[in-house]
Amino acid sequence: MSHLIISNLTKTVGEKTLFENIAFTINDQNRAGLIGINGTGKSTFLSIIAGQLEADSIDRDHPNKYRVAYLEQQPVFDKDETVLQTVFSGDSPILKINREYEEALLALMEDSSSTERQNKLMDLQQKMDDLQAWDVNALAKTALTKLGITQYEDSILHLSGGQQKRVALAKVLIEPADLLLLDEPTNHLDKESTDWLQDMLQRVEGSIIFVTHDRYFLDAVATHIYELADKTLYTHTGNYADYLESKALREEMNVASQQKLQNLYRNELKWIRRGAKARSTKQKARKDRFEEIDSKIDRNNSNQNLDLEIATTRLGKQVLEGVNISKKFDSKKIVEDFSFLLQAGDRIGIIGPNGVGKSTLLKMLAREIPMDSGEIIVGSTVKLMHFSQQLPKLDEQTRMIEYVRESSNLIETGSGEKFSAAQMLERFLFPLNTHGTQIGKLSGGEKKRLVLLKMLMEQPNVLFMDEPTNDLDIQTLSVLEDFMESFPGVIVTISHDRFFLDRIAKKLWILNGDGSVKEWLGVYSDYLDVKKEAPIETVVEEVKVIEEPPVKVTKEKKKMSYKEQREWETIGKEIEKTEQLIAELEEKMLTTGSDFTLLQELTDKLEQANSTYEQLIERWSYLEEIASS
Repeated sequence: MSHLIISNLTKTVGEKTLFENIAFTINDQNRAGLIGINGTGKSTFLSIIAGQLEADSIDRDHPNKYRVAYLEQQPVFDKDETVLQTVFSGDSPILKINREYEEALLALMEDSSSTERQNKLMDLQQKMDDLQAWDVNALAKTALTKLGITQYEDSILHLSGGQQKRVALAKVLIEPADLLLLDEPTNHLDKESTDWLQDMLQRVEGSIIFVTHDRYFLDAVATHIYELADKTLYTHTGNYADYLESKALREEMNVASQQKLQNLYRNELKWIRRGAKARSTKQKARKDRFEEIDSKIDRNNSNQNLDLEIATTRLGKQVLEGVNISKKFDSKKIVEDFSFLLQAGDRIGIIGPNGVGKSTLLKMLAREIPMDSGEIIVGSTVKLMHFSQQLPKLDEQTRMIEYVRESSNLIETGSGEKFSAAQMLERFLFPLNTHGTQIGKLSGGEKKRLVLLKMLMEQPNVLFMDEPTNDLDIQTLSVLEDFMESFPGVIVTISHDRFFLDRIAKKLWILNGDGSVKEWLGVYSDYLDVKKEAPIETVVEEVKVIEEPPVKVTKEKKKMSYKEQREWETIGKEIEKTEQLIAELEEKMLTTGSDFTLLQELTDKLEQANSTYEQLIERWSYLEEIASS
């Protein structure tokens, strides 16, 4: 059984200590999701484990010939190689022979009459047979295709940054390795590629440590959560939902010092539980019960609530209207005769495979690039901000607080409360003692968070956002989502982050690469569920079906039996007693201190009480229906 034991890991960068005496063990088939806010050193951590960056101190224990494959967040390609040459550039014999074979094949295609080249290819084919290397060859091409790379002979340096990252991911996935280290593997992946990667990682026999902001992906893949905080590494067994649940319990026991975060974990857990495998509608009474618990938590944290409703310029009836918009590059259609009407409160998610022109459409709507034909009408009250994938050029000598103040030193909420630039920096997870830090010393994710905050300080009422979740840590995403949910204006966003789209988008624009834009009314996960069972045309048509008034059905009246009548008379008291028990258990859980044995016992009792409560409510609903018929 392969394992890696790390101890005494310490790393200081400049004057900042990232890690101090970290220790952990990872075994075969452990898939650890590494989380932590931007700047805690996630990428540095992976780079040290990969052996590419020196630590101040580190002890390693692992079997001989322990192999590590590492996907960097920003891969570097020095040579003008083809895609396949890059994928087969590893040191293992099986990759070397694949590389030689592909190079010989390419050489023979250039001069098919060369006897020397023919003989060399035949020799290499025999060696491929001897090493049983054909499976790796097929896997490499499958991985590239699934990741949206089909031109294997293209030069790697001629690809976009996103395409290069996908080639680097394919390279890592085919390398023989005991441990995979993956830094943001889902960046630049569309839904289909992400699903394929998720399935593949779940079948990996070795170990994985990965960083991702995609919470559905994290929840599906991780068997452990590694949390970087306070210069140390906290390890949790279970997936992301399990981590959130245990985290929320800990926060409840430490309300005084950690109230600011408690709402985020509760909110995230609520949405995770509504994920791909659990989206059925609950009983209304159960919903009300959950909302009542949430509201109590909100009141406990009212002084440090992260929700922030920023006052914006009032939007008029006309926000943004497009009339017969068309755009194409050469023969590639982006949109053709696309018309739309944006109104106050709209939340639009733009989705589609990579390369169909989502970013082009958003830039066109922001009037940053011209249309071929059509018209865009902008309302007179619109104050539009476009948050693009590429960060603006930043003066690395400027301090954070000075940069934010360039937009505004004061911001007002919808309730009239005012916040300074320093207070807003704190709300976006920049501690007060860091406000004087120069921008050049920030991580990539911290810079993105800072640029986003500066944009919001200008109090726009229409937000265009292109992949805003890339490179942001999960905690920052929770803050951003809470802000966007309370944003009173219009939001149009491109994102591959399923969790983010589920929370923010209420309507989808679906691009398919043929110039058409389909519209779906509803959340992203519901669209995916329906799409699995029907082609896109049927999916979009489903909107019309949903909007039709329901057909009245005359039900046969039922009568209560004597036993049901007696049950109906007493079930209300049973519900009240169960509600009281739940409240008592919750109160006890908040006062257990560090007695984890008692906490677990109370948690088990609470789960049983909640289960009983749901059964009683379902039974009450059934009896009430008979009684009122």
